[in-house]
Amino acid sequence: MTTDAATAGPMAADTAGAELHPGGATSPEAHGSAPHSDPAVEALRQQILDRLIYDVGGTPKRASPRDWFVALALAVRDRVVDRWRAANAETQQRGDKSVCYMSLEFLVGRLLADSLGNMGLRDTARDALAALGVDLGEILEEEPDAALGNGGLGRLAACFMESMASIGVPAYGYGIRYENGLFRQVITDGTQHELPEDWLQLGNPWEFERANLVYHVGFGGHVVAENGALVWRPGETVRAIAYDTPAVGWQGHRVNTLRLWSARASDPLRLDAFNHGDHLGAQADRMKAEAISRVLYPGDETAAGQELRLRQEYFFASASLQDILRRHLSQYDGVANLPEKVAVQLNDTHPAIAVSELMRLLIDRHGLEWDEAWRITRGCFSYTNHTLMPEALESWAVPLMERLLPRNMQIIYLINAAHLDAVRQMGGDDALLRSVSLIDEGNGRRVRMGHLAFVGSHHVNGVSALHTGLMRDTVFADLNRVCPNRIVNKTNGITFRRWLLRANPALTSLLVDTLGEGVQSDPELLQGLVRFADDAGFRDRFAAQRRTAKERLSHVIADRLGLAVNPAAMFDVQVKRIHEYKRQLLNILQTVALYNDMRAQPTRDWAPRVKIFAGKAAASYHEAKLIIRLAHDVARVVNNDPSLRGQLKVAFLPNYNVSLAEVIMPAADLSEQISTAGLEASGTGNMKLALNGALTIGTLDGANVEIRERVGDENIFIFGLTAAEVASQKRDGWDPRAVVAASPALSQVLDAVANGVFSPEEPGRYRGLVDRLLNHDNFLVTADFDSYCRKQEEVSARWHQPDRWWRSAVLNTANVAWFSSDRTIREYAEEIWNVAPR
Repeated sequence: MTTDAATAGPMAADTAGAELHPGGATSPEAHGSAPHSDPAVEALRQQILDRLIYDVGGTPKRASPRDWFVALALAVRDRVVDRWRAANAETQQRGDKSVCYMSLEFLVGRLLADSLGNMGLRDTARDALAALGVDLGEILEEEPDAALGNGGLGRLAACFMESMASIGVPAYGYGIRYENGLFRQVITDGTQHELPEDWLQLGNPWEFERANLVYHVGFGGHVVAENGALVWRPGETVRAIAYDTPAVGWQGHRVNTLRLWSARASDPLRLDAFNHGDHLGAQADRMKAEAISRVLYPGDETAAGQELRLRQEYFFASASLQDILRRHLSQYDGVANLPEKVAVQLNDTHPAIAVSELMRLLIDRHGLEWDEAWRITRGCFSYTNHTLMPEALESWAVPLMERLLPRNMQIIYLINAAHLDAVRQMGGDDALLRSVSLIDEGNGRRVRMGHLAFVGSHHVNGVSALHTGLMRDTVFADLNRVCPNRIVNKTNGITFRRWLLRANPALTSLLVDTLGEGVQSDPELLQGLVRFADDAGFRDRFAAQRRTAKERLSHVIADRLGLAVNPAAMFDVQVKRIHEYKRQLLNILQTVALYNDMRAQPTRDWAPRVKIFAGKAAASYHEAKLIIRLAHDVARVVNNDPSLRGQLKVAFLPNYNVSLAEVIMPAADLSEQISTAGLEASGTGNMKLALNGALTIGTLDGANVEIRERVGDENIFIFGLTAAEVASQKRDGWDPRAVVAASPALSQVLDAVANGVFSPEEPGRYRGLVDRLLNHDNFLVTADFDSYCRKQEEVSARWHQPDRWWRSAVLNTANVAWFSSDRTIREYAEEIWNVAPR
């Protein structure tokens, strides 16, 4: 890499003229390179140089790695834009129906490697940069992860955007352009701290600001009657500015649009106040407006935080619907055919306010009668549910809604009245009416956003077979009674282009060598690996590529934690959002039990393990943050105990994001999917890890059920209570103390944790945590502990049988093709959206 650290950067262009030929061509001799013999490589090389000089303002001699990244990204973007424009023009010309995917999160990760791979430019880019003395791998590391999501919800949305483009579904993704995203997780003395994730600090070369696409979103004010109609007079108006990012499909088949909204004040500065010396107050309206797109999931423990969260959701829903209607009316004479031309998917309850907002726009702005507006609204919307926990289904206090969105609240009351009238006509009693009402009268009067999304949609889908069945029987049981056949299943999927081809090039190379080039385009061809599972030579090659990935992850652990781990050990991985129901605590307690056993039986032939954790806890989720601290305290003790002789290590990698996941997934031997049965809707990390050949240890929860069906009972480790047993145990009551008393291993573990063995400087640090387990244990950690430990013994025994282990690993990769997001999107397109892929 040719750089000048002291002067590198966009402002280092003062000597550019000395390195340019007349007409803008760059002298190859000036930077020690020569034109490449491959015309494609030479064309891209020249494009990169042009972008470096004319857009970045740099020179080859002085360019920093960041400069080269921007230049390459812009050169690739140029090629993407041509296909993007063509796709949009073709869709408009044919009048194809399009999908609008509304999601508060889009966890897209780094886009350069994805775009290079999908456009078939990776080798060309590598050679073009090499001709300039630049390493592609180093340049790819310069791109920050886009901080537009938190976990599975946002990553699913990103996979769906890529799959829609790959299979030819015209689509727009709609969300918020967060300036700081969720947060950057920093661990200090085992404690999580949240810092701003400044991913936009140096700009974003992928996005296009659409200054001509500005919509006004109102808040507050009042509703008045004028000329026989109700008119909302907002007390505050915020401008929504569109930023577009191209979403590239496989082999550039199609390019769709991710449109994100940035909030701006209508009047950025009160000049009169500023001139009178109130310099901060003069900008108060601007700061209030721009807070909407500042941070993902602002803390909602305060009334102000709750209001900001609702403002975010309404802001992006309203701007998106205004944009959808504008685009539709630019092509058609009216909105009557909107459901035939647009399918709007609500990704969870965050955009549910869109149901009342579309009604408002159709009635108040476009003059439709109620019944026609409702026909169009229900014809457009479908809703994906992602949770079975009633407390996780969003609801908003009625007074807040009436103050912040008075016209929407009127419409919600009217939707609810019509809905309850229909239920009453069906013979519904008062109990049923209370259950299915959009307003929860018994909980401080709150608007149930899940109910609003359900009533306003023509289809409601779960995200795994188990989850969908439980939706019908639990959270939406009564709505399912009054609206039968509305709930359908669409098991989640992942894009193999990201989680195999890009994340695991060594395994991809092995698959291509074994099954042919077609496996990169058709995941179903992975089934061909089944016949190699009993081939010792192939199993050795499969294990070898895993070892390479584990060595890479070992270096990351050493760099970030200063911890040396053995790549020959079993890499036991649990990486996901930190939450009590995901039960990282169960994993930590089993780690302590294993630690105790290893010390007590030093001569036993233990399977060496590295326990790897990663994930963020919500800033206000104190219990989850305490679990992170316990993981670090256990790691401190275990990692420094010489009696273990390195047989057990614990690593918690901070600031988990897509890029870190791409390093962890290929290196995992064991995939921990141990949520309380009946609470994980689907999971997608389980799919990514199984695709890369990790064996799953898990409960029969979410998509684990379907993974087991495909990989076979002997190639997965299932333990614990089933969803039905969990429900029965909670319903009938149970005594965690009796369970603990009957388990010597668990008693010993909890005594050690409660009495400060892992926190001697603060012996009572975890006493409350242990008390909650003994007295409440809502997530049945104690109930599943012994079963989990026994299954972990089976895992260790299998690890000592390498032929069996690697046979199972091969069969996991071979049998999970069904979990491609391409399959999921085809099902949505055919059964929910009525969209024909092209």
